[in-house]
Amino acid sequence: MSDPTTAAPASVLFVCVHNAGRSQMAAAFLTHLAGDRIEVRSAGSLPAGQVNPVAVQAMQEVGIDISTAAPKLLTTDTVHASDYVITMGCGDACPVFPGKRYLDWDLPDPAGAGIQTVRTIRDQIEHHVRQLLTELPLPTTN
Repeated sequence: MSDPTTAAPASVLFVCVHNAGRSQMAAAFLTHLAGDRIEVRSAGSLPAGQVNPVAVQAMQEVGIDISTAAPKLLTTDTVHASDYVITMGCGDACPVFPGKRYLDWDLPDPAGAGIQTVRTIRDQIEHHVRQLLTELPLPTTN
C-alpha cells in the first residue's frame, strides 16, 4: 500500500476545443483550490491564439488571475499522462486510453459571450471543480 503523503499527485486534464475559456477557468479553479496536491493541465483540440479576455475578467472578479495563461494543443501524450480527463465540448478529438477516468461536463462555450453569461459559466465550472475535488484522491498534508 502506498503512502498518500509521498504518492504522486493525481493528474487532471481539462479539455475544450479552443482551450481559451472553459478549460482554462477549470484548471485555474482546481489549481487555486488544490494547490500542488493535484497536477493540473488544460489543452484544446484547436487552440485559440489567446485566452478569452472575458474569461480572464470573470476569473479576476473571484481573485484568480489567468491573464498569463496560454492555450495549448491537445496531444496524445498529454492525455496519456493524465489520470482524469474532463472534456467540455471537444467531442471525438479526445483520444481514449484504458485506465483513465473520463468525465464530460456539458457547459456552454463562452466564446463571444458577454460578461454576465461568462460569469454564469464560471460559476458552473467552479461548482463542477468543487464536486470533482470531493472525488479525487488527495495526498494528505502534515
